[in-house]
Amino acid sequence: MSHVIIRGIPFATRLRAAQGGAKELLQRDRARAQKFLAGHSHHGPVPFVDAHRRRSSTGSASTIDVTDSGVTYTMQVGVGNPATQYTLLIDTGHSNTWIGASAPYNPTSTSSDTGNTINVSYGSGTMSGEEYTDTVTLGANLVIENQSIGVASSAQGFEGVDGILGVGPVDLTQGTVSNTPEVPTVTDNLYAQGTISSDSIGIFYQPSSTADVTNGEITFGGTDNTKYTGDVNFVPLTTTSPASNYWGINQSVSYGTGNTILQTTAGIVDTGTTLLLLATEAFQAYQKATGATQDQTTGLLTITQRQYNKLKSLYFNIGGVTYEFTPNAQIWPRALNSTLGGDEGQIYLIVSDLGSSFGTGLDFINGFGWLQRFYTVFDTANTQLGVATTAYTDAETN
Repeated sequence: MSHVIIRGIPFATRLRAAQGGAKELLQRDRARAQKFLAGHSHHGPVPFVDAHRRRSSTGSASTIDVTDSGVTYTMQVGVGNPATQYTLLIDTGHSNTWIGASAPYNPTSTSSDTGNTINVSYGSGTMSGEEYTDTVTLGANLVIENQSIGVASSAQGFEGVDGILGVGPVDLTQGTVSNTPEVPTVTDNLYAQGTISSDSIGIFYQPSSTADVTNGEITFGGTDNTKYTGDVNFVPLTTTSPASNYWGINQSVSYGTGNTILQTTAGIVDTGTTLLLLATEAFQAYQKATGATQDQTTGLLTITQRQYNKLKSLYFNIGGVTYEFTPNAQIWPRALNSTLGGDEGQIYLIVSDLGSSFGTGLDFINGFGWLQRFYTVFDTANTQLGVATTAYTDAETN
């Protein structure tokens, strides 16, 4: 299978945590978690069973650079013909693609107003507006015809970006657009139109201590085997609700080799969450094991250099495979402490309290701090999620 790496795409991103610091970041993450816990769809992330999903596609796989803006990931997306470029957040926890939070929509000859309305609620914001179909360009060889997009007339909570590129399960679009049972995602349509050969995406991020740097790639329609080491191990998506409504898996978490802080349970993998969130009991066990204290300025756990020297790895058991999350992976990049409103040289941990007790059906969120250390494959076609190590799983960049 061929892989085309698309280079030279312009990026314009901002630090979403710069104004409110880590406390705002925590509020966003926890509000998003509460939205997940409330559930959205009773169907779960099942693929379409339409003929276009059963047919053999002639497409290949294509890879696009994405950028790390300190707390979120964004990419440039073209809408219309000629295309207007928009900076969109990549979100595996939602599935609608929309624009208009900042730069206005510029209709062209390919634009069509469907007459439908769109309303999407996020943990840290909302959008409402009209639905259009239009040509959407993710890259030179990734052009989608007649893609549903929302055009926001009102959007709150999306400062510094133009909207969302939704790559979550299609079921999450139910009830968001009037007169429409479900809205095919960009990945769905790339597959249906024969552009890609698999209804899946692969995500790679390289840990970085510099903000606003192009350090990741998203591959539509397959995987990029130059970005991971060993094999991609796939696990079926969890059947436990509400995690089953999203990219949910079952996992356990141990601190060191003998201290299980989270028994095997359901949770989600989510690009839109910044931190690694654990159910309250697991978080408390982690805090006790590390000796960390809560920093009043940032709201994050903080440890001394002496404690960091003794910090043990976290071990994630997913589908019988153990993945090591090193001490360095557990801390916020010290060179980016200013984005948290934190002190230079201080050591902040990225493990935080989910804000709910164990047993809710969603007991963890592996956010972008976790995603930076592993290659992940979101496989809609086979209702599974894949994880692999990368050359940066053991990086010491933080």
